[in-house]
Amino acid sequence: MGKHVIVIGGGVMGLNCAYFLHKKGHQVTVLDKSAMDGGASYVNAGYLTPSHIIPLASPGMMAKGIKWMFNSSSPFYMKPRLDREFLKWAWRFHKSSTPEKVERAIPLIAEMNVLSKELYAEMHESGDLGDFQLVTEGLLMLFKSSKAGQEEREVMMRARDLDLQARELSLEELVVLQPGLSPEIKGAIHYQCDAHTTPGQVMNKMKAYLLRAGVDLHTGTEVTDFTRVGNRLTEVKTRENSYKADEVVLAAGSWSPLLSAKLDLKLSLEAGKGYRIDIRRPTPVTLPAILMEAKVAVTPMDGFTRLAGTMEFSGINHNVRKNRVAAIARLAERYYEGFKVRPEEEAQAACGLRPVSPDGLPYIGRVKHWQNLSLATGHAMMGWSLGPVTGKLIAELISDQPTSMSLKDLHPERRF
Repeated sequence: MGKHVIVIGGGVMGLNCAYFLHKKGHQVTVLDKSAMDGGASYVNAGYLTPSHIIPLASPGMMAKGIKWMFNSSSPFYMKPRLDREFLKWAWRFHKSSTPEKVERAIPLIAEMNVLSKELYAEMHESGDLGDFQLVTEGLLMLFKSSKAGQEEREVMMRARDLDLQARELSLEELVVLQPGLSPEIKGAIHYQCDAHTTPGQVMNKMKAYLLRAGVDLHTGTEVTDFTRVGNRLTEVKTRENSYKADEVVLAAGSWSPLLSAKLDLKLSLEAGKGYRIDIRRPTPVTLPAILMEAKVAVTPMDGFTRLAGTMEFSGINHNVRKNRVAAIARLAERYYEGFKVRPEEEAQAACGLRPVSPDGLPYIGRVKHWQNLSLATGHAMMGWSLGPVTGKLIAELISDQPTSMSLKDLHPERRF
């Protein structure tokens, strides 16, 4: 007999948890304080990235953050602020950014991404969501400098060690795959193992499927507290109602620490803001690409081209910094000939908050003190890519089944 599961959060994590829990025969209710139509799940680059094997917490990142701290248009911006939890998170991020910890994380990240990409393909083939964009032509890493090229070659070799398809393109091969590049481009690595989607399209189709399947989706519903009996959570309280629960899944993204604190669970997590510009007219972009020196992602989505980028740590807010949007536009223009972002396109830019753990790995699994609480958050820039695998793992846990992969290094209460 299925359980009644309350999923807190209606972003990519929450909906994937609901999808796989429903498939396991559980009764699912999703609660989200927003309208479930914006945020990081809708404004990301849409990548499925087995190639992204290096966690955000890697050697040199904290030094870059300090260097760029007073440049609010930099790709990796930490707003100076005296906030105790942020300072503790920053120290843990620094401690996690070692070669040894990165090396340990690489095969885990690759395993998760490969499995998640397979699950996207299964969802596409099942017809549950109807037809949605899923393009498996890979991802380009475009570089203009020899230094960036050499850095990416090293990542490519590590990816190949994990049996991921990748190769360096000659300039002749590159211009065939992606015409219209700036003559300043020196080369590219093509990660054939990657794919891309249109996030808003997938999210809307996922919501429609869940409603047809009998999953309850409640928008504008803010969770305020929990009813506890011993070491179990029996109800999830909102401003208007209470929802009885056999199991609770916390998948509230950057807001997760605010709710976990109500349960005496300290979750080290910071909101990393990212921006997007959508261009709804013809562009030179035919393949998704990361513009390496610019730290900008470019994706040909269904009906438009998206520019996405930056990591901004400035707390929980949706303030759009115009200088950061302009920086994304100007940097992207330098990689394609004749490409210009129009002022009105910049003016319609949006942002989203990505939940970032100190070591760049997600929090997936149960916690010790609460017998029926599971976490699914902290995925940083890989949230879109890792949504399905996270949902599957949570569904397996709640169904008391062996998980598809080890969750040891993803434990929500791990030490940093």
